[in-house]
Amino acid sequence: MTIPTYLPYYVLIGAIGIIGTILFGLRNALAQAAWPKHDRTLAFGFSAVILIGWFLLALALGLTGAYQAAPDRIPTIQYGIFIPFLIGAWLIWRLPVVGRVIDTVPQPWIVGVQLYRALGVIFLILYAADKIPGLFAWPAGVGDVVVGLLAPVVALAYARDPQRNVGRVTAWNVLGILDLVVAIATGFITSPSTLFSYEPPNELIAIFPLVLIPIYLVPLSLLLHLASLAKLHGWLANRSKIATA
Repeated sequence: MTIPTYLPYYVLIGAIGIIGTILFGLRNALAQAAWPKHDRTLAFGFSAVILIGWFLLALALGLTGAYQAAPDRIPTIQYGIFIPFLIGAWLIWRLPVVGRVIDTVPQPWIVGVQLYRALGVIFLILYAADKIPGLFAWPAGVGDVVVGLLAPVVALAYARDPQRNVGRVTAWNVLGILDLVVAIATGFITSPSTLFSYEPPNELIAIFPLVLIPIYLVPLSLLLHLASLAKLHGWLANRSKIATA
């Protein structure tokens, strides 16, 4: 499979930009929080280490071909998707410090930052170039663009009137999660493996650089949706266990 020369730049610059934007928003939120400076520094440092370390691990695994699919193999990419998500979900629900960090970040920021999902237009570009199958490209590409473009609209609506727009934020999160579930399912079905036989096979999604989307950006997006819903509906770990002084 020939990889388009622009694709590594698109994925890597996009991923680095997303990480930088998330950390910028978190830093601003923590700067306005009534926390001791030491706590704010630790929270930001911990978050940066997790986000950057996870990205570097995903990058290393992608470069070594750890998730590369083949007709005679059982797929392994599901581990790269679900293990980080399950760990992150456990941290959100069980660790008070994580709940406290999420609690400091404004809901409009958690929602609006997913404007980056519009970068999913790359799937439609690759489909037009006959690089990935339409069964995957159309739902994943169109779904990501719609969710991404709606993110700042929903964020602004919530910022203007939180009480009246809880339902809109919830609906947007559900739509975003469904989009990712469909993308995971169609990506899995169209990838070459001993379980499925789809023509033409979706080989590109499991090799570097495109593999960084399912093993890093997809679980990251799922966790942002979970954080938004947890903050919105009071599902966060009990922050009262953390001393504020």
